[in-house]
Amino acid sequence: MSFMDKYAGLDDLPQRVAIFPLEGALLLPRAQLPLNIFEPRYVQMVSDAMSGDRIIGMIQPEAGISADELNDPAIDVPIFKTGCAGRITSYTETPDGRLIITLSGVARFQVKQELARVTPYRICEVDFAAFKSDLDAGRGEDAVDRDGLIEIFRKYLDANSMQADWNEVENATTESLVNTLCVISPFAAREKQAMLEAATLYDRASVLVALTEMALASGPGAEIEHSQLQ
Repeated sequence: MSFMDKYAGLDDLPQRVAIFPLEGALLLPRAQLPLNIFEPRYVQMVSDAMSGDRIIGMIQPEAGISADELNDPAIDVPIFKTGCAGRITSYTETPDGRLIITLSGVARFQVKQELARVTPYRICEVDFAAFKSDLDAGRGEDAVDRDGLIEIFRKYLDANSMQADWNEVENATTESLVNTLCVISPFAAREKQAMLEAATLYDRASVLVALTEMALASGPGAEIEHSQLQ
């Protein structure tokens, strides 16, 4: 049984979601995002989610937010209006009090409003209606140029002296391949947001390919970290 079987329609999704603003962190439907949680407010957020619906909303702060502002619990930094809800599908506590979790993407959402603060972390009222199709696994795969995507990925790895498990790449569904490559890509926050807000899987793949082509034209760049394909 897949974790996505719990979400057959919009009625299965929460109207209020605890949000985790994190620059450069991208979560997409059915993709996975590993997180190392150590700030007390977010440790409580994860603990509360584990005792509830296990849902957390990943969202990026708007551009221009300093690290000091982002890390100050007294400051509610401005956030983008589109994020992605994920279900905690892996959870480990460490001896030093950290939480190592994996979020599995469920569906994107739009922020309707932020609720008055009653917890150390932020909670928003959200709307999933515009992204209802996120609940349909594989939607739009046929429109994606899978061979072209794999070729540009191969060129990027070669240019940066990196390797991949090509058997895993070949066996991945097209949706999984597109979303996983977007999640692990080394691009800046604004580019990550563009991939998140892309209307269809085809659009997301097109954004990824265009960004990768620009990176190749500029020469070897930053390496992809936390690759799930290596």
